Amino acid sequence: QVQLVESGGGLVQAGGSLRLSCAASGRTFSGYAMAWFRQTPGKEREFVATINQSGGSTFDADSVKGRFTISRDNVKNTVYLQMSKLKPEDTAIYYCAAGFRCVSDYRGYNYWGQGTEVTVSS
Repeated sequence: QVQLVESGGGLVQAGGSLRLSCAASGRTFSGYAMAWFRQTPGKEREFVATINQSGGSTFDADSVKGRFTISRDNVKNTVYLQMSKLKPEDTAIYYCAAGFRCVSDYRGYNYWGQGTEVTVSS
């Protein structure tokens, strides 16, 4: 079992930056692929980015490519999402997730955090 707690969300103006963090506790963090998803009311959870167990491989959604960067620190048991050049359409609740493979389908992840809200004003 892995417990995930996100932080770092907030209100930011378009063009600004935020860094989200997801702290993990429980079973060995470095054994899990990690991902970020986001969701807005009435819509399905949307893939944002994923990173493999070592941190050596990442994959981003086209919508965030070149603006968001996923990273992890296996000593601090934390995964990050650095978001820059934010747009109003990035407004959502952001969730981190843990699984065994780097996939873009939310059904491929076993553990989820409670989410952190990001609002981008125009």
